[in-house]
Amino acid sequence: MNLREQARELIEKVIENNRWRQCHCFNLIPSENTPSLLVKLMEISDPSGRYAEHRTMKGSEVYFYQGIDFIRDVEEATREQMRLYFDCPRVELRAISGQMANEVVFKAVTSFLNRGRAAGEPWRRIRSVMNNELTHGGHFSSQPMGALFNFVAFDKHGKECISNFPVRKDNLYKVDTELLGNLLPEVKPELIIFGKSMFLYREPVSFVREITKDWEHKPVLMYDMAHVLGLYGAFQEPLAEGADVITGSTHKTYFGSQRAVIASAIGEDSPMAQLWTDIENRVFPGSTSNHHLGTLLGLLMSAYEMNAYKKEYQEQVCRNAKAFAKACKEAGLEVEGDPAEYTQTHQVLIRVSKHGSAKQLSRRLEENNIVCNYQALPDDEGFLVSSGLRTGVQEMTRFGMKEADFKPLAHLFAECVIHNKKVKSEVSALRQKFDTMHYCLPAEEAAELAARVFDSILPNSDYAKRFVDNLSKLNTPAVVSRNPALFRARS
Repeated sequence: MNLREQARELIEKVIENNRWRQCHCFNLIPSENTPSLLVKLMEISDPSGRYAEHRTMKGSEVYFYQGIDFIRDVEEATREQMRLYFDCPRVELRAISGQMANEVVFKAVTSFLNRGRAAGEPWRRIRSVMNNELTHGGHFSSQPMGALFNFVAFDKHGKECISNFPVRKDNLYKVDTELLGNLLPEVKPELIIFGKSMFLYREPVSFVREITKDWEHKPVLMYDMAHVLGLYGAFQEPLAEGADVITGSTHKTYFGSQRAVIASAIGEDSPMAQLWTDIENRVFPGSTSNHHLGTLLGLLMSAYEMNAYKKEYQEQVCRNAKAFAKACKEAGLEVEGDPAEYTQTHQVLIRVSKHGSAKQLSRRLEENNIVCNYQALPDDEGFLVSSGLRTGVQEMTRFGMKEADFKPLAHLFAECVIHNKKVKSEVSALRQKFDTMHYCLPAEEAAELAARVFDSILPNSDYAKRFVDNLSKLNTPAVVSRNPALFRARS
Protein backbone atom coordinates (compact mmCIF):
# COMPACT_ATOMS: atom_id res chain seq x y z
CA MET A 1 0.00 0.00 0.00
CA ASN A 2 1.51 3.36 -1.04
CA LEU A 3 1.29 6.71 0.76
CA ARG A 4 -1.76 7.87 -1.17
CA GLU A 5 -3.68 4.71 -0.31
CA GLN A 6 -2.55 4.80 3.31
CA ALA A 7 -3.58 8.42 3.65
CA ARG A 8 -7.01 7.88 2.10
CA GLU A 9 -7.70 4.80 4.22
CA LEU A 10 -6.74 6.65 7.40
CA ILE A 11 -8.77 9.73 6.48
CA GLU A 12 -11.89 7.66 5.85
CA LYS A 13 -11.55 6.12 9.32
CA VAL A 14 -11.00 9.55 10.87
CA ILE A 15 -14.10 10.94 9.14
CA GLU A 16 -16.19 7.98 10.28
CA ASN A 17 -15.04 8.44 13.89
CA ASN A 18 -15.56 12.22 13.79
CA ARG A 19 -19.10 11.85 12.54
CA TRP A 20 -19.94 9.17 15.06
CA ARG A 21 -18.54 11.02 18.09
CA GLN A 22 -19.76 14.48 17.09
CA CYS A 23 -23.11 13.75 15.44
CA HIS A 24 -24.52 10.41 16.55
CA CYS A 25 -23.48 9.62 20.12
CA PHE A 26 -23.82 11.15 23.56
CA ASN A 27 -20.41 11.46 25.14
CA LEU A 28 -20.91 11.13 28.90
CA ILE A 29 -17.33 10.39 29.92
CA PRO A 30 -16.67 12.89 32.74
CA SER A 31 -13.00 13.42 31.86
CA GLU A 32 -13.57 14.61 28.28
CA ASN A 33 -14.86 17.61 26.38
CA THR A 34 -14.97 18.85 22.80
CA PRO A 35 -12.92 22.01 22.26
CA SER A 36 -14.45 24.74 20.13
CA LEU A 37 -13.47 25.13 16.47
CA LEU A 38 -11.20 28.06 17.25
CA VAL A 39 -9.43 26.21 20.08
CA LYS A 40 -8.76 23.31 17.71
CA LEU A 41 -7.36 25.62 15.04
CA MET A 42 -5.12 27.35 17.57
CA GLU A 43 -3.62 23.94 18.32
CA ILE A 44 -2.49 23.37 14.71
CA SER A 45 -1.20 26.89 14.15
CA ASP A 46 2.49 27.69 13.75
CA PRO A 47 3.50 27.43 17.44
CA SER A 48 2.73 23.71 17.25
CA GLY A 49 6.12 22.03 17.16
CA ARG A 50 8.08 25.14 18.22
CA TYR A 51 10.10 25.56 21.41
CA ALA A 52 10.07 28.32 24.03
CA GLU A 53 12.14 27.04 26.95
CA HIS A 54 12.60 29.60 29.70
CA ARG A 55 13.37 29.92 33.37
CA THR A 56 14.08 32.57 36.00
CA MET A 57 17.80 33.19 36.40
CA LYS A 58 19.24 35.88 38.68
CA GLY A 59 15.86 37.55 38.99
CA SER A 60 14.94 37.76 35.31
CA GLU A 61 13.24 35.43 32.86
CA VAL A 62 15.69 33.97 30.34
CA TYR A 63 14.50 32.43 27.07
CA PHE A 64 16.74 29.93 25.25
CA TYR A 65 15.22 30.20 21.75
CA GLN A 66 14.66 33.02 19.29
CA GLY A 67 11.47 33.74 17.36
CA ILE A 68 9.34 33.34 20.48
CA ASP A 69 8.10 36.87 21.18
CA PHE A 70 4.59 35.90 20.11
CA ILE A 71 4.36 32.75 22.22
CA ARG A 72 5.94 34.55 25.19
CA ASP A 73 3.08 37.05 25.00
CA VAL A 74 0.59 34.18 24.64
CA GLU A 75 1.93 32.51 27.76
CA GLU A 76 1.69 35.72 29.76
CA ALA A 77 -1.83 36.44 28.45
CA THR A 78 -2.93 32.90 29.36
CA ARG A 79 -1.42 33.31 32.81
CA GLU A 80 -3.37 36.53 33.30
CA GLN A 81 -6.62 34.88 32.19
CA MET A 82 -6.02 32.00 34.59
CA ARG A 83 -5.20 34.39 37.42
CA LEU A 84 -8.52 36.06 36.75
CA TYR A 85 -10.34 32.72 36.68
CA PHE A 86 -8.85 31.49 39.98
CA ASP A 87 -8.53 34.96 41.56
CA CYS A 88 -4.97 34.16 42.60
CA PRO A 89 -1.50 35.64 41.98
CA ARG A 90 0.48 32.57 40.89
CA VAL A 91 -0.10 30.37 37.85
CA GLU A 92 2.25 27.88 36.19
CA LEU A 93 1.22 26.68 32.72
CA ARG A 94 4.04 24.50 31.40
CA ALA A 95 2.90 21.10 32.68
CA ILE A 96 1.31 19.29 29.75
CA SER A 97 -0.97 16.92 31.67
CA GLY A 98 -2.69 16.68 35.04
CA GLN A 99 -0.49 13.71 35.92
CA MET A 100 2.62 15.80 35.22
CA ALA A 101 1.26 18.73 37.22
CA ASN A 102 0.77 16.46 40.23
CA GLU A 103 4.24 14.99 39.89
CA VAL A 104 5.72 18.48 39.65
CA VAL A 105 4.06 19.40 42.96
CA PHE A 106 5.24 16.16 44.60
CA LYS A 107 8.80 16.92 43.47
CA ALA A 108 8.50 20.49 44.73
CA VAL A 109 7.08 19.45 48.11
CA THR A 110 9.95 16.97 48.55
CA SER A 111 12.45 19.71 47.70
CA PHE A 112 10.69 22.14 50.05
CA LEU A 113 10.79 19.66 52.93
CA ASN A 114 14.53 19.13 52.37
CA ARG A 115 15.34 22.84 52.32
CA GLY A 116 16.93 22.91 55.78
CA ARG A 117 18.88 19.68 55.70
CA ALA A 118 22.47 19.81 56.88
CA ALA A 119 25.44 19.22 54.60
CA GLY A 120 25.88 15.52 54.03
CA GLU A 121 22.40 14.70 55.33
CA PRO A 122 20.61 12.36 52.91
CA TRP A 123 17.65 13.59 50.86
CA ARG A 124 14.44 12.35 52.44
CA ARG A 125 11.02 11.50 51.09
CA ILE A 126 7.66 12.86 52.31
CA ARG A 127 7.19 11.20 55.69
CA SER A 128 3.39 11.11 55.73
CA VAL A 129 0.79 11.71 53.02
CA MET A 130 -3.01 11.78 53.25
CA ASN A 131 -5.17 11.24 50.17
CA ASN A 132 -8.41 9.73 48.88
CA GLU A 133 -8.24 5.96 48.60
CA LEU A 134 -8.25 4.70 45.02
CA THR A 135 -11.41 2.61 45.49
CA HIS A 136 -13.15 5.64 47.02
CA GLY A 137 -12.50 7.80 43.98
CA GLY A 138 -8.87 8.82 44.47
CA HIS A 139 -7.03 9.54 41.24
CA PHE A 140 -4.26 7.19 40.06
CA SER A 141 -1.75 10.04 39.89
CA SER A 142 -2.11 10.72 43.62
CA GLN A 143 -1.42 7.10 44.58
CA PRO A 144 1.91 5.35 45.25
CA MET A 145 1.33 3.36 42.04
CA GLY A 146 1.13 6.69 40.18
CA ALA A 147 2.99 9.98 40.33
CA LEU A 148 3.51 9.72 44.10
CA PHE A 149 5.66 6.59 43.67
CA ASN A 150 9.11 8.18 44.03
CA PHE A 151 8.26 10.69 46.74
CA VAL A 152 6.49 9.02 49.67
CA ALA A 153 8.46 7.36 52.48
CA PHE A 154 8.07 3.74 53.60
CA ASP A 155 7.47 2.52 57.13
CA LYS A 156 9.51 -0.19 58.88
CA HIS A 157 7.31 -2.86 57.30
CA GLY A 158 8.04 -1.62 53.79
CA LYS A 159 4.60 -0.04 53.34
CA GLU A 160 4.08 3.47 51.97
CA CYS A 161 3.34 6.05 54.66
CA ILE A 162 -0.13 6.84 53.32
CA SER A 163 -3.30 7.58 55.24
CA ASN A 164 -6.68 7.82 53.52
CA PHE A 165 -9.51 10.21 54.25
CA PRO A 166 -12.07 8.30 56.34
CA VAL A 167 -15.52 8.12 54.75
CA ARG A 168 -18.99 8.17 56.21
CA LYS A 169 -20.79 4.86 56.64
CA ASP A 170 -24.07 6.34 55.38
CA ASN A 171 -22.45 7.84 52.27
CA LEU A 172 -19.16 6.36 51.06
CA TYR A 173 -18.61 9.36 48.76
CA LYS A 174 -18.33 11.88 51.63
CA VAL A 175 -15.47 12.36 54.09
CA ASP A 176 -16.25 11.62 57.73
CA THR A 177 -15.00 14.86 59.27
CA GLU A 178 -15.36 13.61 62.86
CA LEU A 179 -13.01 10.70 62.21
CA LEU A 180 -10.76 12.93 60.14
CA GLY A 181 -10.43 15.43 62.99
CA ASN A 182 -9.12 12.63 65.24
CA LEU A 183 -6.87 11.11 62.57
CA LEU A 184 -5.00 14.25 61.49
CA PRO A 185 -3.07 14.87 64.76
CA GLU A 186 -2.28 11.17 64.93
CA VAL A 187 -0.67 10.77 61.48
CA LYS A 188 0.61 14.37 61.11
CA PRO A 189 0.70 14.39 57.29
CA GLU A 190 3.26 16.61 55.57
CA LEU A 191 1.19 16.58 52.37
CA ILE A 192 -2.60 16.37 52.11
CA ILE A 193 -4.05 15.71 48.65
CA PHE A 194 -7.69 16.57 48.02
CA GLY A 195 -9.49 15.71 44.80
CA LYS A 196 -10.83 12.64 43.05
CA SER A 197 -11.67 11.11 39.70
CA MET A 198 -14.97 9.72 41.03
CA PHE A 199 -16.21 13.01 42.36
CA LEU A 200 -19.65 13.88 43.73
CA TYR A 201 -19.15 16.20 46.73
CA ARG A 202 -16.99 19.03 48.01
CA GLU A 203 -13.74 18.28 49.83
CA PRO A 204 -13.22 19.41 53.50
CA VAL A 205 -10.48 21.96 52.75
CA SER A 206 -11.44 24.64 55.26
CA PHE A 207 -12.06 21.99 57.92
CA VAL A 208 -8.53 20.62 57.52
CA ARG A 209 -6.93 24.06 57.33
CA GLU A 210 -8.58 25.09 60.57
CA ILE A 211 -7.20 22.02 62.37
CA THR A 212 -3.66 22.31 60.97
CA LYS A 213 -3.17 26.09 60.87
CA ASP A 214 -1.37 26.25 64.24
CA TRP A 215 0.82 23.18 63.78
CA GLU A 216 4.53 23.90 64.08
CA HIS A 217 5.07 22.10 60.79
CA LYS A 218 2.00 22.82 58.71
CA PRO A 219 1.15 20.33 55.97
CA VAL A 220 1.02 21.39 52.33
CA LEU A 221 -2.63 21.34 51.27
CA MET A 222 -2.91 20.38 47.60
CA TYR A 223 -6.15 20.03 45.63
CA ASP A 224 -6.16 18.00 42.42
CA MET A 225 -9.03 19.69 40.57
CA ALA A 226 -8.58 17.83 37.27
CA HIS A 227 -12.24 16.79 37.07
CA VAL A 228 -13.76 19.97 38.45
CA LEU A 229 -11.40 22.68 37.19
CA GLY A 230 -14.12 24.08 34.93
CA LEU A 231 -16.43 24.35 37.95
CA TYR A 232 -14.00 26.38 40.07
CA GLY A 233 -16.09 28.79 42.14
CA ALA A 234 -19.57 27.38 41.52
CA PHE A 235 -18.61 23.98 42.96
CA GLN A 236 -15.73 24.82 45.29
CA GLU A 237 -13.05 27.51 45.65
CA PRO A 238 -10.15 25.72 47.38
CA LEU A 239 -7.64 28.58 47.35
CA ALA A 240 -10.10 30.77 49.27
CA GLU A 241 -10.67 27.89 51.70
CA GLY A 242 -7.00 27.50 52.57
CA ALA A 243 -5.46 25.21 49.96
CA ASP A 244 -1.83 26.06 49.17
CA VAL A 245 -1.75 24.68 45.62
CA ILE A 246 -4.27 23.47 43.08
CA THR A 247 -3.55 21.38 40.01
CA GLY A 248 -5.73 20.25 37.16
CA SER A 249 -5.97 19.20 33.57
CA THR A 250 -7.63 21.77 31.32
CA HIS A 251 -9.81 19.60 29.07
CA LYS A 252 -12.41 17.90 31.27
CA THR A 253 -14.93 20.40 32.64
CA TYR A 254 -12.66 23.24 31.48
CA PHE A 255 -12.90 24.20 27.78
CA GLY A 256 -9.24 23.83 26.90
CA SER A 257 -6.78 21.81 24.96
CA GLN A 258 -5.16 18.82 26.64
CA ARG A 259 -2.61 20.21 29.08
CA ALA A 260 -2.56 21.34 32.74
CA VAL A 261 -2.31 24.24 35.16
CA ILE A 262 -0.86 24.72 38.64
CA ALA A 263 -2.10 27.69 40.68
CA SER A 264 -1.54 29.09 44.14
CA ALA A 265 -2.34 31.98 46.45
CA ILE A 266 1.09 31.75 48.14
CA GLY A 267 2.36 35.29 48.67
CA GLU A 268 5.92 36.50 48.29
CA ASP A 269 6.29 36.96 52.09
CA SER A 270 4.68 33.57 52.88
CA PRO A 271 6.77 30.93 54.71
CA MET A 272 5.84 28.75 51.71
CA ALA A 273 7.19 31.15 49.08
CA GLN A 274 10.06 28.75 48.43
CA LEU A 275 7.55 26.03 47.57
CA TRP A 276 6.34 28.06 44.59
CA THR A 277 9.95 28.59 43.43
CA ASP A 278 10.46 24.83 43.68
CA ILE A 279 7.32 24.25 41.60
CA GLU A 280 8.57 26.54 38.83
CA ASN A 281 11.99 24.86 38.84
CA ARG A 282 10.48 21.39 38.77
CA VAL A 283 8.35 22.28 35.76
CA PHE A 284 11.38 23.47 33.81
CA PRO A 285 13.96 22.07 33.64
CA GLY A 286 12.66 19.41 36.02
CA SER A 287 9.83 17.92 33.94
CA THR A 288 9.42 19.60 30.55
CA SER A 289 11.38 20.92 27.61
CA ASN A 290 8.94 21.67 24.82
CA HIS A 291 5.67 22.41 26.58
CA HIS A 292 3.48 21.96 23.48
CA LEU A 293 3.01 25.52 22.36
CA GLY A 294 0.12 24.77 20.01
CA THR A 295 -2.00 23.53 22.88
CA LEU A 296 -0.87 26.55 24.94
CA LEU A 297 -2.30 28.82 22.25
CA GLY A 298 -5.49 26.74 22.32
CA LEU A 299 -5.63 27.14 26.09
CA LEU A 300 -5.57 30.92 25.76
CA MET A 301 -8.57 30.86 23.42
CA SER A 302 -10.42 28.53 25.78
CA ALA A 303 -9.58 30.79 28.74
CA TYR A 304 -11.22 33.69 26.92
CA GLU A 305 -14.30 31.50 26.38
CA MET A 306 -14.41 30.29 29.98
CA ASN A 307 -14.01 33.73 31.51
CA ALA A 308 -16.76 35.04 29.25
CA TYR A 309 -19.25 32.27 30.09
CA LYS A 310 -18.02 30.94 33.44
CA LYS A 311 -21.09 31.55 35.61
CA GLU A 312 -23.66 30.61 32.96
CA TYR A 313 -21.86 27.39 31.97
CA GLN A 314 -21.04 26.24 35.50
CA GLU A 315 -24.55 26.72 36.83
CA GLN A 316 -26.01 24.87 33.85
CA VAL A 317 -23.63 21.94 34.31
CA CYS A 318 -24.58 21.61 37.97
CA ARG A 319 -28.31 21.81 37.17
CA ASN A 320 -27.94 19.29 34.36
CA ALA A 321 -26.10 16.77 36.53
CA LYS A 322 -28.81 16.90 39.19
CA ALA A 323 -31.51 16.60 36.52
CA PHE A 324 -29.80 13.61 34.88
CA ALA A 325 -29.38 11.86 38.24
CA LYS A 326 -33.04 12.37 39.07
CA ALA A 327 -34.16 11.23 35.60
CA CYS A 328 -32.01 8.09 35.82
CA LYS A 329 -33.55 7.24 39.19
CA GLU A 330 -37.06 7.77 37.81
CA ALA A 331 -36.19 5.51 34.88
CA GLY A 332 -35.40 2.66 37.26
CA LEU A 333 -31.63 2.97 37.59
CA GLU A 334 -29.80 2.85 40.92
CA VAL A 335 -28.08 6.22 41.36
CA GLU A 336 -25.26 6.52 43.90
CA GLY A 337 -25.01 9.25 46.52
CA ASP A 338 -27.45 11.00 48.80
CA PRO A 339 -30.98 11.02 47.28
CA ALA A 340 -31.40 14.56 48.62
CA GLU A 341 -28.51 15.64 46.40
CA TYR A 342 -26.99 12.91 44.28
CA THR A 343 -24.19 15.15 43.06
CA GLN A 344 -22.64 18.59 43.48
CA THR A 345 -20.41 18.22 40.40
CA HIS A 346 -20.83 17.25 36.74
CA GLN A 347 -20.71 13.54 37.58
CA VAL A 348 -23.49 11.01 38.06
CA LEU A 349 -22.65 7.48 39.28
CA ILE A 350 -24.95 4.58 38.48
CA ARG A 351 -24.79 1.14 40.10
CA VAL A 352 -25.61 -1.55 37.52
CA SER A 353 -24.61 -4.82 39.20
CA LYS A 354 -28.24 -6.05 39.15
CA HIS A 355 -28.17 -5.95 35.36
CA GLY A 356 -24.76 -7.44 34.58
CA SER A 357 -21.08 -6.59 34.48
CA ALA A 358 -20.39 -2.85 34.39
CA LYS A 359 -17.65 -3.45 31.82
CA GLN A 360 -20.01 -5.37 29.54
CA LEU A 361 -22.80 -2.86 30.02
CA SER A 362 -20.52 0.06 29.15
CA ARG A 363 -19.70 -1.76 25.88
CA ARG A 364 -23.41 -2.35 25.24
CA LEU A 365 -24.12 1.35 25.77
CA GLU A 366 -21.29 2.28 23.41
CA GLU A 367 -22.76 0.01 20.74
CA ASN A 368 -25.97 2.01 21.21
CA ASN A 369 -24.19 5.38 20.87
CA ILE A 370 -23.97 6.23 24.59
CA VAL A 371 -20.37 6.54 25.75
CA CYS A 372 -19.45 6.36 29.44
CA ASN A 373 -16.99 4.26 31.43
CA TYR A 374 -17.23 1.44 33.94
CA GLN A 375 -16.10 2.32 37.44
CA ALA A 376 -15.31 0.46 40.65
CA LEU A 377 -17.58 1.73 43.41
CA PRO A 378 -16.33 2.08 47.02
CA ASP A 379 -17.69 -1.30 48.14
CA ASP A 380 -16.36 -3.21 45.11
CA GLU A 381 -13.38 -5.53 45.47
CA GLY A 382 -11.52 -3.74 42.67
CA PHE A 383 -11.65 -2.48 39.11
CA LEU A 384 -11.87 -5.98 37.65
CA VAL A 385 -15.26 -6.41 39.33
CA SER A 386 -16.60 -2.89 38.81
CA SER A 387 -20.30 -2.49 39.48
CA GLY A 388 -20.70 1.16 38.50
CA LEU A 389 -20.93 3.41 35.48
CA ARG A 390 -19.37 6.88 35.71
CA THR A 391 -21.06 9.60 33.67
CA GLY A 392 -20.66 13.34 33.24
CA VAL A 393 -22.85 16.02 31.66
CA GLN A 394 -20.25 18.68 30.83
CA GLU A 395 -19.71 17.95 27.13
CA MET A 396 -23.39 17.67 26.30
CA THR A 397 -24.04 20.85 28.26
CA ARG A 398 -21.67 22.57 25.85
CA PHE A 399 -23.77 21.23 23.01
CA GLY A 400 -26.83 22.97 24.39
CA MET A 401 -28.59 20.39 26.55
CA LYS A 402 -30.71 21.72 29.41
CA GLU A 403 -32.33 19.94 32.36
CA ALA A 404 -35.39 18.65 30.50
CA ASP A 405 -33.25 17.27 27.67
CA PHE A 406 -31.66 14.71 29.97
CA LYS A 407 -34.95 12.95 30.71
CA PRO A 408 -35.28 11.23 27.30
CA LEU A 409 -31.57 10.40 27.40
CA ALA A 410 -31.94 8.80 30.84
CA HIS A 411 -34.90 6.79 29.50
CA LEU A 412 -32.84 5.43 26.59
CA PHE A 413 -29.92 4.76 28.93
CA ALA A 414 -32.18 2.72 31.23
CA GLU A 415 -33.84 0.85 28.36
CA CYS A 416 -30.41 -0.26 27.15
CA VAL A 417 -29.06 -1.22 30.60
CA ILE A 418 -32.14 -2.74 32.25
CA HIS A 419 -33.99 -4.25 29.27
CA ASN A 420 -31.12 -4.77 26.82
CA LYS A 421 -33.11 -2.84 24.24
CA LYS A 422 -31.37 -1.69 21.06
CA VAL A 423 -31.75 2.10 21.12
CA LYS A 424 -28.99 3.14 18.71
CA SER A 425 -31.23 4.79 16.12
CA GLU A 426 -33.26 6.61 18.78
CA VAL A 427 -30.09 7.84 20.49
CA SER A 428 -28.68 9.04 17.16
CA ALA A 429 -31.89 10.92 16.34
CA LEU A 430 -31.92 12.57 19.77
CA ARG A 431 -28.24 13.49 19.55
CA GLN A 432 -28.71 15.34 16.27
CA LYS A 433 -30.91 17.86 18.03
CA PHE A 434 -27.78 19.06 19.83
CA ASP A 435 -25.20 19.84 17.15
CA THR A 436 -24.24 23.43 17.93
CA MET A 437 -21.56 24.31 20.45
CA HIS A 438 -22.41 26.92 23.08
CA TYR A 439 -20.38 29.06 25.48
CA CYS A 440 -18.08 30.25 22.71
CA LEU A 441 -18.31 32.58 19.70
CA PRO A 442 -21.38 31.93 17.51
CA ALA A 443 -20.76 29.55 14.59
CA GLU A 444 -21.12 32.30 11.95
CA GLU A 445 -18.47 34.49 13.55
CA ALA A 446 -16.18 31.63 14.53
CA ALA A 447 -16.26 30.13 11.03
CA GLU A 448 -15.10 33.36 9.43
CA LEU A 449 -12.19 33.62 11.87
CA ALA A 450 -11.41 29.92 11.39
CA ALA A 451 -11.13 30.37 7.62
CA ARG A 452 -8.65 33.19 8.11
CA VAL A 453 -6.57 31.10 10.51
CA PHE A 454 -6.49 28.12 8.17
CA ASP A 455 -5.57 30.36 5.25
CA SER A 456 -2.54 31.54 7.26
CA ILE A 457 -1.27 28.11 8.28
CA LEU A 458 0.23 27.41 4.87
CA PRO A 459 0.52 30.83 3.23
CA ASN A 460 1.83 31.17 -0.32
CA SER A 461 0.43 27.77 -1.23
CA ASP A 462 -2.86 26.65 -2.67
CA TYR A 463 -3.61 24.19 0.14
CA ALA A 464 -5.89 26.57 2.05
CA LYS A 465 -7.77 27.66 -1.08
CA ARG A 466 -8.24 24.07 -2.21
CA PHE A 467 -9.38 23.14 1.30
CA VAL A 468 -12.14 25.74 1.32
CA ASP A 469 -13.11 25.07 -2.28
CA ASN A 470 -13.44 21.34 -1.59
CA LEU A 471 -15.33 22.01 1.64
CA SER A 472 -17.92 24.03 -0.27
CA LYS A 473 -18.35 21.17 -2.76
CA LEU A 474 -19.39 18.79 0.02
CA ASN A 475 -22.75 20.60 0.11
CA THR A 476 -23.87 19.00 3.37
CA PRO A 477 -26.06 20.71 5.98
CA ALA A 478 -23.29 20.39 8.57
CA VAL A 479 -20.94 22.36 6.32
CA VAL A 480 -23.10 24.82 4.42
CA SER A 481 -25.73 25.79 6.98
CA ARG A 482 -23.35 25.95 9.93
CA ASN A 483 -20.35 27.53 8.21
CA PRO A 484 -21.57 29.93 5.50
CA ALA A 485 -19.03 32.54 6.57
CA LEU A 486 -16.25 30.06 5.88
CA PHE A 487 -16.84 30.45 2.17
CA ARG A 488 -17.43 34.22 2.18
CA ALA A 489 -14.08 34.66 3.95
CA ARG A 490 -12.34 33.10 0.93
CA SER A 491 -14.36 34.77 -1.78
